[in-house]
Amino acid sequence: MTGSQWRAFIAAYLGWTLDAFDFFLLVMVVRHVAATFDTGIKAVTYAIFLTLAMRPVGALLFGMIADRFGRRPALMGSILLYAVVELLSAFSPSLGVFLFLRAVFGVGMGGVWGVGASLAMESAPVGCRGLLSGILQEGYPLGNLLAALTYSLVFPHFGWRGMFVVGSLPAFLVVFIRTGVKESPAWIEARARVRSGSRTDTAGFWSTLRSRWPLFLYMIALMAAFNFFSHGTQDLYPSAFLERQRGLPLATVSRITMIYNVGAIAGGILFGTLSQWMGRRRAIAMSALLALPMIPLWIGPTSAAGLAVGAFLMQFAVQGAWGIVPAHLNELSPTAVRGTFPGFAYQLGNFAAAATGPLQAILAERHGGDYAFSLGWVVGIGAVVLAALALLGPEARTAELAQGGAAMQA
Repeated sequence: MTGSQWRAFIAAYLGWTLDAFDFFLLVMVVRHVAATFDTGIKAVTYAIFLTLAMRPVGALLFGMIADRFGRRPALMGSILLYAVVELLSAFSPSLGVFLFLRAVFGVGMGGVWGVGASLAMESAPVGCRGLLSGILQEGYPLGNLLAALTYSLVFPHFGWRGMFVVGSLPAFLVVFIRTGVKESPAWIEARARVRSGSRTDTAGFWSTLRSRWPLFLYMIALMAAFNFFSHGTQDLYPSAFLERQRGLPLATVSRITMIYNVGAIAGGILFGTLSQWMGRRRAIAMSALLALPMIPLWIGPTSAAGLAVGAFLMQFAVQGAWGIVPAHLNELSPTAVRGTFPGFAYQLGNFAAAATGPLQAILAERHGGDYAFSLGWVVGIGAVVLAALALLGPEARTAELAQGGAAMQA
């Protein structure tokens, strides 16, 4: 890869990593935010719901900006929005204001993945796309790991509000993108075709959606299963399960969170690489089904060491499947609307799974506060559904992203 390709990839990777970092700062402190505003955990989980629910708005908004004006300005705008709102969240005077800001945060967060993934995948050589996809997507668990580290270092001294102040640092990434990253060659090529024709970008997206709606609906369903699968293992696991139900101290929860995110990174890179030769669909299904035997190891142990091992193995499987997503969705999407198409489908699927946290909290409450019960059932069902959807769908592993749309393979 050339220096220009590496810089584009690094920009997308850091944007997604710091996006996840800011999101998981809230996940780490759900219980403490609830205590500050004198409410229950379930009420604060709606902040997670609103963030996830507003991500499709950001994907559509910043995706259209990316298709019309370029991947770079759209990526910079989305990063700046979520970083500023993260800072404002630190000064929330009430739960209502906090919930509103987390909804706006979701708009910024929703724009980052689709735009960043299209910039990275369009700039990458075909032969290493699987590996780079795995690395790119695992910026998400790296962000989780950084959030856990921040929790252990910042929270004891400055509380959850201090953590959100630290969460504004991604704004400085905009400087690197502005000065060091070139525009996607695929976007430049697509814009040249648009200028030579009579169709606007907006008409292009909606007409593409009308003609490719079966593919679009399939991608939404696939991403709903993906998000149900991953959020079911992440959102309530540190605070509600490890800290509240298992009674583990803050330092131990932070260490376990960092350990299972190392497993997530390893799984994403491995299965992303494997998907380059065995196919995207089969690699997703294999990794998803691998999570099933991990469930007893993940929620069953009573010791911190046992929980750490089980959490490592679970996230290895969960994020192994996720490592394939950036390449898979971008390969399936038409070039002219790739800034919008994969990201919008991703975030609509995310919206469909946005109630995962509240659902798990309700299930736990109905079973005597047993979060192990709700976590285990959600993950088990999610793994089976995801594997089935992956195997039933299309694939375009060898598509040239800068030369026309995806040519699907049976």
